[in-house]
Amino acid sequence: MIEQLRKIVTDTRTERAVMVLIVINAATLGLETSARAVQALGPALAMLDHIILGIFVLEITARIVVYRLRFFRDPWSIFDFVVVGIALMPATEAFSVLRALRVLRVLRLITAMPSLRRVVGGLLAALPGMGSIVMLLAVLYYVFSVMATQLFGAVFPEWFGSIGASAYSLFQIMTLESWSMGIVRPVMEKFPYAWAFFVPYIIVTTFAALNLFIGVVVNAMQAEHNKAAEDQRGMLHDETASLGDEIKAMRAEIAALRGEVTERLPRTAA
Repeated sequence: MIEQLRKIVTDTRTERAVMVLIVINAATLGLETSARAVQALGPALAMLDHIILGIFVLEITARIVVYRLRFFRDPWSIFDFVVVGIALMPATEAFSVLRALRVLRVLRLITAMPSLRRVVGGLLAALPGMGSIVMLLAVLYYVFSVMATQLFGAVFPEWFGSIGASAYSLFQIMTLESWSMGIVRPVMEKFPYAWAFFVPYIIVTTFAALNLFIGVVVNAMQAEHNKAAEDQRGMLHDETASLGDEIKAMRAEIAALRGEVTERLPRTAA
């Protein structure tokens, strides 16, 4: 019974069916945000959502039965369990946010597609390096925020009246969102040499520190890709070694059969 269930759970057709259901469920959850769609197809959407959720519950239950404790040792399996568990909780008025969290079921596409799992794994591996860059940016923000507050706070209190306001304005400048016409040029009308402050700030943050994020993520992705390739090479080596052992065993059996035939031939001739 468990072996048959294991074959069903590990079958590629089952994985593809789950992926199709996730996509359909994503579409139904999106349609539920449209008043016109709910008015026309409300009961059908609700029924389809319950059916798909029931299938997800059966799939998670089958995986728990097959893998038992190993299921909870896999982070991706735990993620699936939590996402489906949230969907099972009743969305009352007091917990209306749980209704919005049902869309988290769409994130199961990450666990269903190995390529997406590798991308997420690379991002998680990049977190330590990204943390160091965040600390660097925090120091730069603090230094430039103090300087901006002291330089421009008296004339432009809305943008630079406090460290918090300066940090928010500098964040807008870092993203290059209306930084020139919206903030820097009005400041330069009062302080003509303000460019000497803002241009180095943009170079250091936008073009240097933020590109460090890209470098760290790319390195982590490459490391994750190399790890996956190494695992595939290891599996191929194991399969090749197993095949070689089987060939050697077959050769030994053939040699033994030849020896028996050779021994019987003289007796037959006699």
